[in-house]
Amino acid sequence: MKQGFVKVAAVTPKIRVADTKYNGKLICDLMKNAAEQGAKIIVFPELCITGYTCGDLFLQEKLLREAREELFTIAAATAETDAIVFVGLPIAHMGKLYNAAAALCGGQVLGMVPKTYLPNYNEFYEARHFTRGMKEVVEIQLEKDRKVPFGTSQIFTCAAMPELKIAVEICEDLWTPEPPSIRHARNGASVIVNLSASNEITGKSAYRRELVKSQSARLLCGYIYASAGDGESTQDVVYSGHNLIAENGVILKESKEFTNETIYSEIDVQRLDSERRRMTTFEPEWKDYKETEFSLKIEETELSRYIQPMPFVPSGKTDRDMRCEEILAIQANGLKKRLEHTNCKTAVVGISGGLDSTLALLVTVRAFDLLGMDHKQIKAVTMPGFGTTDRTYDNAVKLIASLGADFMEVDIREAVKIHFRDIGQDASVHDVTYENGQARERTQILMDIANKSGGMVIGTGDLSELALGWATYNGDHMSMYAVNASVPKTLVRHLVQYYADTCQDKELEQVLLDVLDTPVSPELLPPEEGQISQKTEDLVGPYELHDFYLYHMLRLGFSPAKVYRLAKLAFCGVYDEETILKWLKTFYRRFFAQQFKRSCLPDGPKVGSVAVSPRGDLRMPSDACGAVWLAELENLKNQ
Repeated sequence: MKQGFVKVAAVTPKIRVADTKYNGKLICDLMKNAAEQGAKIIVFPELCITGYTCGDLFLQEKLLREAREELFTIAAATAETDAIVFVGLPIAHMGKLYNAAAALCGGQVLGMVPKTYLPNYNEFYEARHFTRGMKEVVEIQLEKDRKVPFGTSQIFTCAAMPELKIAVEICEDLWTPEPPSIRHARNGASVIVNLSASNEITGKSAYRRELVKSQSARLLCGYIYASAGDGESTQDVVYSGHNLIAENGVILKESKEFTNETIYSEIDVQRLDSERRRMTTFEPEWKDYKETEFSLKIEETELSRYIQPMPFVPSGKTDRDMRCEEILAIQANGLKKRLEHTNCKTAVVGISGGLDSTLALLVTVRAFDLLGMDHKQIKAVTMPGFGTTDRTYDNAVKLIASLGADFMEVDIREAVKIHFRDIGQDASVHDVTYENGQARERTQILMDIANKSGGMVIGTGDLSELALGWATYNGDHMSMYAVNASVPKTLVRHLVQYYADTCQDKELEQVLLDVLDTPVSPELLPPEEGQISQKTEDLVGPYELHDFYLYHMLRLGFSPAKVYRLAKLAFCGVYDEETILKWLKTFYRRFFAQQFKRSCLPDGPKVGSVAVSPRGDLRMPSDACGAVWLAELENLKNQ
């Protein structure tokens, strides 16, 4: 449970209909097994002590009494498990019968939550036996000397982890226009458990999956759905035991149907808490809820959930292609509007033969196509410098030609030498002045060409470079519209690859593939034997690591220790722990030190959930201190 991760289980026992003693023993055994696997929240199906399909047997006093006695047996067994357990049973109160869920922990029944919505249509006839549950919480006498809270307005809170607040809804409750989980979440519940007996008909499993997924997304919560399966009566319908665990719109784990499979995953309640703080429209309600504390030990949770090493890039090709098309459309339409508004006659793009400038040119071409403008009105400028290699130069020339843009070449070497002479810079000293002098000379050229041609300079720098401050201030840092400003480097690659795959132009495809195969470099230092001598990832670290850090730090607000823990899992077998920690320190150091560059960024379109525009997502002071974050990393190093 450290760092907010709580292991949970959805369990479907193979019950016997109306055999409470058999079912109770089976539930205890499965509960014990789930707890041994590390589960801290264990959820069983609706009415699992008796079985959901008892029909008119629910009117038998004997069945109700035996179910209650079995509840006490199961509750007593929780004294030996470090978990909170939810089981379903029928409960009689004030002359009425309720379909209820019992919360058990530490050997006790903490509370009982009745079902709100009782389906009485098609194959369902619950209203024949049960009464709708009440919102207000009352106390009912379970045992001679034991009263427990009873009602839907209940939350169960972990004393050692206050962010872990659990509420209950039962099966049909989720399928209604106004599920109780909405009210639960607005009153603080971060995890919703659903005890269900959802029968299977064709197409229903997909709909059920989308319900659970979407409810966890809109409520920014974890959702555990445990459904009845094999063992229930098949007199008229069949139950598949379709169990689901979701978190904030993502299905973390799903059972195979018709297997009565117990599923496990870990819900990150710290992340959910962070998401709710960030989402200002997620408004709390605080209306007459009964809050009951329970105790769990705070222990290290072994993570079984998949940690995506490239969080900005969808893993499946279909989703990835769809994402690429969406992003290119956003970029192109953003630029289209800016060109229309400013009545620009041209767009000016500096082309290096690298990934970022290639993507910027591809986006510019799309924008011109949307406007019905000739590609010749795109001024594509190559500016060879001291570090330019034949490979990147040739790719730049071929790229411009294949896209039909207006090719311009301005060799900057002589101009930079004059500039070095003017400021007293020794050209043999390859320091930051040597490098940045070239970058600023290129920007000056592009700006002046834009003035001369009645156009605007299109920025090429990407999100990853901006996060690290890997841009020359008032050099490539500056433009008139920055189309790549919120596209991370790991995604730039896929956008260019997608363009190559779909352009239906063999010559353009070959150029794009070679650009993809070229090491990332600013090419500001002289080549070695004709090859690129300055490789960015050797200097600042692998971009796939930095993009991972950026997402988990900026989008999710995770601490450095938590980012480090997740990175070790995501990149296990790719980078060792020492390498991951080294570049994580570099990331935090540069992120805080380089904010002044992000504080004055040009306009550019937001394409994803992470962006660093000072007018949009990141309102951060330029002189904010990163000492607290770096100190945590030093502590990790010393452990």
